[in-house]
Amino acid sequence: MTNKQASIEQVTGYVKDGMTIMAGGFLAVGTPDNLIQALIDQKIQNLTLIANDTGFPDKGLGRLVVSRQVSRVIASHIGTNPATGQQMIARELAVELVPQGTLAERVRCGGAGLGGVLTPTGVGTVVEEGKQKLSVGGVEYLLETPLRADVALIRAKKADKAGNLVYDKSARNFNPLMALAADLVIAEVDELVEVGEIGPDEVMTPGVVVDKIVFLGGC
Repeated sequence: MTNKQASIEQVTGYVKDGMTIMAGGFLAVGTPDNLIQALIDQKIQNLTLIANDTGFPDKGLGRLVVSRQVSRVIASHIGTNPATGQQMIARELAVELVPQGTLAERVRCGGAGLGGVLTPTGVGTVVEEGKQKLSVGGVEYLLETPLRADVALIRAKKADKAGNLVYDKSARNFNPLMALAADLVIAEVDELVEVGEIGPDEVMTPGVVVDKIVFLGGC
């Protein structure tokens, strides 16, 4: 069986200027911090970032915004990172705000190969601007289109060398969804074990969708 373990230098080589990346986490909890730092060190530019939020100026994904490596953000929340708002107002950063449940469903659709999801969330508000509206059973819905990325950066508590992943409590958040919705999936993990040491019932993301594993405890 293939050993998917790779060094952080190897995996960051897959991320290029102008790519769309997804990153798991919720206000920096469950965010792959070392992978984000590697992107900062590599000075990769003009990224489109799909994430629940832009973290804080010094934590999580917010560091990518502060270092001005992101040109577009699709997220549900930017309020904890003033740099995001400042760059948006200065028209230096395009921001698409998406209701959190809708964001999760759009990512899920991207992973499942669906053409979109119908939701009443946002009907009658600015959220509906530019979107197709459909009536089903007398109820109006917005058609929300799927989201996919070139690369998904996710964080897990434990992996085996085949890429089967286990998440830690609330750090599960967006990570499993994003692992299904990108062309390349890179997982930063806290613990790496041999194949067979994670029980089948424990696996939350199957190794078949994970391409590379980064474990800083050794390579």
